[in-house]
Amino acid sequence: MLHPTAQISKTARLGRNVTIGAFTIVHDNVQIEDNCHIGAQCEIGTASPLSDGTPLKIGEGSVIRSHSVFYEGSSFGPNLTTGHHVTVREGVTAGRNLQIGTQTDIQNNCRIGECTRMHSGVFVAPDAVLGRFVWLMPHVALTNDPHPPSHVSLGVSVDDYAVISARSVILPGVTVGRDALVGANSTVTKDVDAGMIAVGSPARSVGPVSSIQFKAEAGRAPYPWRRHFHRGYPADVVETWKQEFPEG
Repeated sequence: MLHPTAQISKTARLGRNVTIGAFTIVHDNVQIEDNCHIGAQCEIGTASPLSDGTPLKIGEGSVIRSHSVFYEGSSFGPNLTTGHHVTVREGVTAGRNLQIGTQTDIQNNCRIGECTRMHSGVFVAPDAVLGRFVWLMPHVALTNDPHPPSHVSLGVSVDDYAVISARSVILPGVTVGRDALVGANSTVTKDVDAGMIAVGSPARSVGPVSSIQFKAEAGRAPYPWRRHFHRGYPADVVETWKQEFPEG
């Protein structure tokens, strides 16, 4: 299950049923758990002085697609899934079931909760803290430098269940609250309270997410989204949501 053109360090630790694609490089300081698939032309465990010698850990059942680069010093829970051409730097820690879209770039020292989903072309600057079940839609940018270029780093925080819509930019040090919604093409310059909608450039609050209704279903609210959207989430998580919202 290891392609003959793959270059795999003798000190890398591979679990059972691991697949490594053509021309992929697996470096020394790497731990890949059981039942993982690494696609073609990836670089896994790229060395970095910022990692302090910590290994790259890829959790069980993960899928990393072609042309992706993961640096040493990061750790991912089970069932990581990526698109193609993904880059992840050192010092990233993530829970189970993280999804990273094609051409997404996650910089160093970020913390990411379980079941967070990033679409294509997302940029996550250093020191970001993402909660559980966060959605980052295509081409979202989370920034960190308030005076670019400088040595100051103020990471963005995005709390559980928040949704940041396509092409929005979150400025350094901003917190997006739990269950909040940021509208497409917004520039968020200040904190967004939990359960609120922020839209525009600069973004401003326009009311609670509970005020939104489905366009095709009058009287039915799309938020909190976990009330009705369960596709691809673990069964134990979905069960807790059903108990939270028994009306569906």
